[in-house]
Amino acid sequence: MSINDELHEVEEEIARLRSEAADLREQVNDLGPTDAVERSALITMAEQQESLADDLEVRREGLNRKLGEAGRGESRGS
Repeated sequence: MSINDELHEVEEEIARLRSEAADLREQVNDLGPTDAVERSALITMAEQQESLADDLEVRREGLNRKLGEAGRGESRGS
């Protein structure tokens, strides 16, 4: 798998996780005040999704650095 392919997959996964987290937070807003246990569970799940997305953003930054380094290496070799 190329760096570009991996970067594309990471970006898609970040978008998916962020969307799922937003959906979970929307569900929290739709719950009544009496659903404290469910509200807490949804908030925890949303936070976990956001944490995974944050981890993937760090991975994306690393992939972008690799791409930049590969591009500089190619231009030096030309």
